Formats: sequence, C-alpha cells, structure tokens
Amino acid sequence: MSSSIQSGMITLLHTACGAGILAMPYAFKPFGLVLGLTMIIICGIFSSIGLYLQSYVSKYVPSGYASFFTLCRLTRPELSVVFDAAIAVKCFGVGVSYLVVVGDLLPQIMSTFTTHAWLLSRQFHITAVFLIIVTPLCFIKKLDSLRYTSSIAISAVAYLCVLVVFHFLIPNTEIDNLKGEVSVWIPTHTDSSMLRSFPIFVFAYTCHHNMFSIINEQSDKSLQSLTKLIRTSIVLAMTLYVSIGALGYCTFGDNITGNVIMLYPNSVSSTIGRIAIALLVVLAFPLQCHPARASINHILHYFSKANTQNDVTSSISEQNGLLRNSNTGSDNSLDSAHEDELIEENSPNQLPVVILEGRRFIFITSGILFFSYILAMTVTSLAMVLSIVGATGSTSISFILPGIFGYKLIASEYAKSVIPPLKERILKYISLLLAIWGLMVMVTSLSATIFLHASH
Repeated sequence: MSSSIQSGMITLLHTACGAGILAMPYAFKPFGLVLGLTMIIICGIFSSIGLYLQSYVSKYVPSGYASFFTLCRLTRPELSVVFDAAIAVKCFGVGVSYLVVVGDLLPQIMSTFTTHAWLLSRQFHITAVFLIIVTPLCFIKKLDSLRYTSSIAISAVAYLCVLVVFHFLIPNTEIDNLKGEVSVWIPTHTDSSMLRSFPIFVFAYTCHHNMFSIINEQSDKSLQSLTKLIRTSIVLAMTLYVSIGALGYCTFGDNITGNVIMLYPNSVSSTIGRIAIALLVVLAFPLQCHPARASINHILHYFSKANTQNDVTSSISEQNGLLRNSNTGSDNSLDSAHEDELIEENSPNQLPVVILEGRRFIFITSGILFFSYILAMTVTSLAMVLSIVGATGSTSISFILPGIFGYKLIASEYAKSVIPPLKERILKYISLLLAIWGLMVMVTSLSATIFLHASH
C-alpha cells in the first residue's frame, strides 16, 4: 500500500527532529544569537539539497527500489558495501544510544512518583520499553505504518517547543537566577568553542537514511511531489529548531547546558516535558532500525553466493555499455528509448533489486534488537564512538553520497556531444559542491570529536 505525501512528511520530520533537539540551545553558546540562527538556516539548506538530489536520482533505478546500495552500484560499485556498512553501524549505534537515554531518563521521571528500587532501575525500564514498544514497532516492514507513532513523537517535540516558549515569555524567579549573559553577536568570552558545537547544527536535519524508503513508498513519486514533501519537512524542522534553540538560549544565556529540559525547575509541565522526550526517543528507535536492517541485507547480499551467480555488476556494465555506444554514435539527441527502458518498471534491462522478506527479515531484525538490548543494558555511554561513527556515517549519507550520485548520474543519459539543459548542468555542479561540503564537514566533525570530545 502506497503512502501519501502527508505520511512521508511526518516520517521525515520525525527522523530529522530527534533527541538532539535538546542540545540546540547549547549550540548557540559559542556562536551567539545571530550567527546561531544563520547556522540553522544554512545547514537546513544544505540538508534539503541532499534530500532533493536523492529524489532526483531515484529515477535512475527501478521504481520503488531506490537505495544507497543500488545507486552506489551505478556510480561507485566497489564502495557500495563500505557505505552500507557505515550506514548500518551509524544507525545501530544511534538506536542503542536511544535505549541508553531511556535507561537514564525514565528512572528520573519515576523518582517523582515512587521510591521503589525496581521502578528506579535503568535495567527495568530498558527491558520494559524494549519488549512492549520497541520490538513490535521494529518488525513493521514499511515506514508508512509508523506514521501514527511519528505523529505522537512530533507532538512531543511540539510540546517541548511550547514549554520553551512559555518559560521564555513568562520566566519564574528560579529561571531568572539561572540566566547568564545572552550574546547577540559572537561572545567575547566563552568556555565552549565553535568547533565543539558545529556538529550539532550540521547534523540537526539528518534524515537522509530514510529518504529512499519514503520515496519508494510514495504513491506519487514525481519530483514535484517529493520536492513539496522535502520543503515542508525542512521548513517545519527549521521552525522547531529556531524556536527551541534561540528561545532556549535566550532564556538561560551562557549558563545553558547540553540538555535544556533538565534546566527547568521541577513542576508538572517539566515532568510532562521529560516524559515527552522519553517518548520521542523510544519511538525514534524503529526509524534507525529500518535503514540499518536494509543496509545489513545489502551487505549479506553482496557477499552471498547468489550475488556472484547473478552479479549486479554485469547488468550495470551492459547498461553503461549501451550508454557509451549511444554517446559515441552520430545521433546527438537524447537516447530516450534507452532511458525509458532503464527507468520503466518491469523493463528487462532494469537493475536487479535486493528484496528483504521472509526469514532473512526476521533474522536481521532479531539480530539488531538482540545486540541493541545487550549493549544498552551493559553500556552507559557511547558518546565518543557514536560521535566518530556519526561524523563519518551521517556525513556520507547526508552530503557525500547524494553529491556523488547527483554528479555521476544527472545528465548521464545524454550523448557526450549533446549539451544538457541548464538546470541539469547546474544540478551537477551543485552536487559536486555538496560532496565537497560533506568532506569538509567530516574533517571538521572528526576533529571536534577527537580533540574536543564534541557530540551531535
């Protein structure tokens, strides 16, 4: 069953607005108000470009089967398994961190209602949430089926936004006593560097790992429809980040910490806010499990004997050969017949697709859940590892890969002697710039992680 644009927008927005939204006010500390707002807008634009390029290049693979793996096999086949491994590790690690946050947050919430030791145990809360909520949701095959849980999660973010706005407009004495200096421009004195907060802005909109799944499930896969979906999601995410980030920073100034919800005094509204964040984190786990499962399936397919017997590369070589033949011929027009054959569903020249179903679906999902649970129960902090994996994995799927896909594929259906339309030429160079931006972000984020212990 295909999903609507509203369903795709909700899923994309939920993926973008994760628990990292709590750190957005802290990101303003070394930048100041004006530059912080500028960073939110710039990073939102770069992320939307990556999403748009994913939508644009999805037409080069069989309809409904777009993925990083399939497009890598068209552009850089030798690196397809490497990027899928990065995506799988990144999403798996983030999912584990969500369970760790649940184990830290829920006992704090329960401490306001009870003193029973077992109700204050992190192991109890992780186990209960894992069995009752996380496991059933992770066995759902389509992201569209998670639209209702995503709506609940977005409502939680909206509540946090209302809480921040309310305490900014009507601060109490305790909040006033906590307030530090608010810098409109770059602060002259601060104990936090820009390099440390930079990843928070850059990775605020990371939702690209689910974009291809959203595209595949859309009933209307036209570029116009997908562009509307992207624009609406990014604008809404930007509005939430601006509201929570800017107003949270203005409320506490340079005394802001990495988790804004913990600064508000204990009250009914603050307790509800903490419950909302816990709900947001819990419901975000399946959105990490989905791309991790798909990437692991691609890796298994890559190394399986079936892959060598029915090699995807042979199909790609045939198609590239056809393109080269058309490019070297005397016909200077677009080889539309071959393009239609490549893109048209059920065409004999389509790329082979990797389907995840049956026992393999159950096996991979169970494996992800098992190892996530074991790690969450035994590890209390994955900050450094997650930051390194995120700096490489998030950068790859958000900027580098969409940039490579766009640069290699856009206008590739034209003969070499034919000048592509201006729009496609511009998109190719924008794609190249996005990939370069991704490399710069990776170096900067890794430097911040290793030398300043920054996280995102």
